[in-house]
Amino acid sequence: MPVRRRAFFCFIGFFLQSTSLFLIFCYNVLAVMRKREYKMKKTNDFGRDSIPLLVLKISVPFMFAQLVNVLYSIVDRIYVGNIPVTGADALAGVGVCAPIVTLLSSFGTLFGIGGSVLFSVRMGAGDEKNARKILANSFSYLIIVSLALTLIFLLTKEQLLNWFGASDVTFPYADTYMTIYTAGTFFALLSTGMNYFITAQGFPLLGMTTTLIGAVINIILDPVFIFLMDMGVAGAAVATVLAQMCSCTFVLCTLRRKKMQIRLGIVKPDPFVGKQIVKIGFSPFLILATDSIIIIALNAVLQYYGGGRYGDTLITAATIVQSYMLLITSPMLGITGGSQPLISFNYGANRPDRIRKTFFWVLMLCFCFTAVMFLISRFMPQYFVRIFTDEPEYAELAVWGIKVFTLMIVPLSFQYVIVDGLTALGMTKISLSLSLVRKGIYFGATCILPLLFAARSAFYAEPVCDGIAACLSCTVFFFIYRKYLRGEGRLGEIKL
Repeated sequence: MPVRRRAFFCFIGFFLQSTSLFLIFCYNVLAVMRKREYKMKKTNDFGRDSIPLLVLKISVPFMFAQLVNVLYSIVDRIYVGNIPVTGADALAGVGVCAPIVTLLSSFGTLFGIGGSVLFSVRMGAGDEKNARKILANSFSYLIIVSLALTLIFLLTKEQLLNWFGASDVTFPYADTYMTIYTAGTFFALLSTGMNYFITAQGFPLLGMTTTLIGAVINIILDPVFIFLMDMGVAGAAVATVLAQMCSCTFVLCTLRRKKMQIRLGIVKPDPFVGKQIVKIGFSPFLILATDSIIIIALNAVLQYYGGGRYGDTLITAATIVQSYMLLITSPMLGITGGSQPLISFNYGANRPDRIRKTFFWVLMLCFCFTAVMFLISRFMPQYFVRIFTDEPEYAELAVWGIKVFTLMIVPLSFQYVIVDGLTALGMTKISLSLSLVRKGIYFGATCILPLLFAARSAFYAEPVCDGIAACLSCTVFFFIYRKYLRGEGRLGEIKL
């Protein structure tokens, strides 16, 4: 690849990430300002103002925040994909490692969300003694789990990578990235998990700073290690670990500061407290973990049925396609997640009429967004693919894969709105079940389709599961609507 073109991609990557960081910073500053105003005028905002206006005001900023967040992972893949000569194979190797990274991060979420929720409840009740106990136990369990996971994954990484779809060609890249990244698991999990407790103590800007520190350092070090020092995939992994180390240091030092109402300590793990933490954090953990399993299954299936060199080509294309899908699913999560406080508020106020309007307008916003992305996917996917590679074999397959993956993204918007809406109504068991059913269908279709047809037919697992899941979610919502939301509704009968 010409040096000029490589430099261009590096500049584009740096520009996109820098711009994203600036937008996130501005958004969080505005969010803090709105939060202060919201405390003074809570009822007027969610109880009386126009629903369409509120949906736009709340959901759109969340949508863009999610969009710029996902640019980080995409741009990292751009750097790797544009490594001279070996970029395509290196990208496939990193693609094999991607679900492992997500799986490891999910353990930070398990103890971070689970612990911080219990911590906030105790703080709200004025029980600082038990709040301190929960914080310390979360820290202790994260240390134990992170060390255990590091040891397990380092000892089994060769076997795991082979299971997850690495070939003779991509294995060296995957092994290099996996070894270095896993060695930094300790810092990644502590940074992710303990950062929740900073926000839980009323310091959202400090919590945001943790993310900014890691992102900025990674932005600076990625091109330095990958290109200037010619470390390739190893450089990308080293940059990530160093960024996580800095984030971890900041989090732990912040939690030890005197301005914290509950300062960080360490205790002997209490099994009872640990059980409570895991019980609360299991749902978000399971959702993240199953995402990893699906990607692992897809990579393994593509490698097995593709065989040899074509299997590597399929995994490279799948990595590009999955990056594109993040540009669709992440903003949708922003729209539906941003609307949750509005639904929850009116649930508490026993206003089913405003809940119905919120569902309608959020659905309209998601529908319009996915309709636009569907058209873009039909006519302009090649421009996105060219950012990663200009190799005809990879580019042609990735363009085809994008068109296949996005066949049912419009119905998928119904699934997202319903699942997150039901969560906001306290129906977490139903929403979690709908999500897991979708992923179960995805997993089954990924394994079965290549058995019946060609290896690349595994790409059709996405639209198959999206279509079926959307129909199922709409059916379930129909009965919930009739029982709880129609007319004056019977919101009080919902069991939290």
